[in-house]
Amino acid sequence: MHSSMWKQAVEWLAAAATDPQQCKREWDHGRGTALLAAGRYWDVLSVPDRLGLLALDVLWHDPLKAPGPTLVDVTARRVGFFLPPDPASEWVGCGVRHVGRGSWVAVPPPYRPAGRLEWLVPPDGTGTLHAPGPLELALRKATGTLAVLAPVSAEPAGPDGW
Repeated sequence: MHSSMWKQAVEWLAAAATDPQQCKREWDHGRGTALLAAGRYWDVLSVPDRLGLLALDVLWHDPLKAPGPTLVDVTARRVGFFLPPDPASEWVGCGVRHVGRGSWVAVPPPYRPAGRLEWLVPPDGTGTLHAPGPLELALRKATGTLAVLAPVSAEPAGPDGW
């Protein structure tokens, strides 16, 4: 991404902060993350990392549409998909959490990781988000893949550790 896109992405993300100027100053001076309000410009669908990484891989297969902003928390082993605010939607699944209005999300700046948080797909500054339909299909497909893989990984490891 070139610098004007980074600037747009910073502006777009910081708009969700209580004080956007303060948020940008904190990012500029390397203090890590900012707490941003969910439910106004975007919600976050937080899923276990294996499910999220597989779903993101499915989403990358559409050559016409890059996935929306996607954040990984490497310590909590969760992937967060940024999608349009929707207080009515019901996301169901093992370990799936819908973070919306009234919640806060720790977010690093779009141009670098901060501690345990990093962007798998940084925001592009245009306001592009994950479309709920394709995201749901990708999560279903990823869930199916994990269900197929689960019995294999449940077997005891052989003498060589595999």
